Amino acid sequence: MAELDEVGVPFRWDLVTPDQLGSLLDGSATPDLWFLDELVMCAGKVVARSGNGDLVFVGRSLDSMFDLLGGAFAELAGGPQLIRFPLSFAQTAWTGSGWTYRPLTTADLAQARRILEALGITPHALARRARPITFVDVVGSGSTFRHVFDLLRDWVDDERESWPVIRRKLRFVGVTVRTKTSPNTWRWQQHAPWTRQLPATAVINVSLSRGLSSYFGHIQDKLTRSFRPEHWRAETDGAGHDERTRAALAEAVALVAHGRSRSGRQALAGVLSGEPTLSQLWMRTLVRQLNRG
Repeated sequence: MAELDEVGVPFRWDLVTPDQLGSLLDGSATPDLWFLDELVMCAGKVVARSGNGDLVFVGRSLDSMFDLLGGAFAELAGGPQLIRFPLSFAQTAWTGSGWTYRPLTTADLAQARRILEALGITPHALARRARPITFVDVVGSGSTFRHVFDLLRDWVDDERESWPVIRRKLRFVGVTVRTKTSPNTWRWQQHAPWTRQLPATAVINVSLSRGLSSYFGHIQDKLTRSFRPEHWRAETDGAGHDERTRAALAEAVALVAHGRSRSGRQALAGVLSGEPTLSQLWMRTLVRQLNRG
């Protein structure tokens, strides 16, 4: 199985064991985590609705959630695995007069499979794993989730693995913009035919305020570049050291530290304790572990 650095995924520091940082953050300003309370609430709900799955964060939008949970779960025995699948499926090409849709090519799809394989997510592995795989992303229309599903569904057929088994191992948690709830509320999954191939409880949403959703999805400085299809086969780039990257790194490190702190773990446990899935053994065990120490 290839390593991530062998398949072109942009470099990102391991912030749970950050011995690579050296003096990079010396002199950095203390980040303003103005969004922390809402992030903890949203992260807790994502975990609670994950079906005890290992969490796969698609793209970069929820890097802050990945960092927060990475700190919180760092010392847990048997806790959920956190995986970054940093691909963007935005497909555009310049025609000379404007941007147009560019379908994924055979080479694109082969590279996406190689990256998933490096993450340990293959049809063979899915059919035999105990825990589900739960994909998480900020969702508008659900097009990214559709690409992920199609990628896996076609791969399962090509490998002749058992779809009836694998369909029970896949979950999707969409982080959506919070709106007023009514019978007429538009829900993306009700307009996505592919979701009908999964169990009814496999696709679920968690809401986030419009301001924070916009911040994570469009405004926040990230530690890696956008990894669009035209870049999937490019050579791996190194770490950035400019001021914007250093500020983003300081914010990410602070989130990991908060997740790792006793107050951060207990705040997350408090959110989990208010969810209906607390009746399940795996949730009670997770809450107990987070509250310990």
